[in-house]
Amino acid sequence: MPHVNITPSDLSGADCVVALDVGGTDIKGGVVDANGGLVYSERRPTGRTDGPNAVVAGIVDFAEALRDRAVEIGGVPRAAGVVVPGIVNDPAGVAVWSASIQWREVPLRSLVADRLGLPAALSHDVRTGALAEGRLGAGRDCDNFLFVAIGTGLASVLVLNGRPYPGAHGQAGEIGHITVRPGGGKCTCGAVGCLEAHFSGPAIAHAFAEAAPGDDPPLSAAQVVARVAAGDRVAAAVWGKGLSAFADGLLTGLALYDPKLLVIGGGLSLAGEQLFNPLRTLLAERAVVQHVPPLVTAALGDEAGCRGAGLIAWDTLEVRG
Repeated sequence: MPHVNITPSDLSGADCVVALDVGGTDIKGGVVDANGGLVYSERRPTGRTDGPNAVVAGIVDFAEALRDRAVEIGGVPRAAGVVVPGIVNDPAGVAVWSASIQWREVPLRSLVADRLGLPAALSHDVRTGALAEGRLGAGRDCDNFLFVAIGTGLASVLVLNGRPYPGAHGQAGEIGHITVRPGGGKCTCGAVGCLEAHFSGPAIAHAFAEAAPGDDPPLSAAQVVARVAAGDRVAAAVWGKGLSAFADGLLTGLALYDPKLLVIGGGLSLAGEQLFNPLRTLLAERAVVQHVPPLVTAALGDEAGCRGAGLIAWDTLEVRG
């Protein structure tokens, strides 16, 4: 069953857009007004265990349901924005590849546009999260910052002069797939020792299940963090080891990009000071040539991707004129 987070407002005939943020665990969907605000929000499971074709079908069905919901609450849907993990060819509207979902070369923009009968935009989830944080959130007063999102996966985006930098092939910022622990855990991408394999929601949950087997069902990363706060020594050791890998990955990013600000979002950012206090200490202790900038939590929380999807939908309408 879908989980509705926000009681819908009456849009009273106002224009709006449909927004979807596809994650490895769930899809956050919403109706976004002209100010970038979520007037309605709903979540559904991604269902990646059913295979990539089922995930694609679920995305398109969810987009249609959101369009219909927008009409029900008095809105006039004008466009749709969809953001996904992995490698994305924004201009072509193609989801090229995702380690967490295991799809390849999916023409998702056209699939959504055809079903809804509306213009659609497709982009990378973390790039659009950075866009939203830059326009609406923690990076609003900063023209140069590094945004890092930690959830089912881990990725980063460099924002330059207010615009997320995609790279030459849409692959910039895949910090989760840099090697931080040679010979370490195997990543979903197929490589060994990737940051994402050592610090992400699934990585923390898996590491704790190995260190303290017996929980049925196994604890989630959020539950492991709660155990850390409660003084559980095994959870603290697992969390500390993951944070150590994360700090090393961030130091690589700081050496490459030298941002004015470091903004951290995604589900694991909700760990709050259980994350930020030790991370600040690790970065300060290990930095050699790197300048360690202020470290802040994303202001939009896990809504950043969905609100960013709304922004790219509105941007599509502006481009079309």
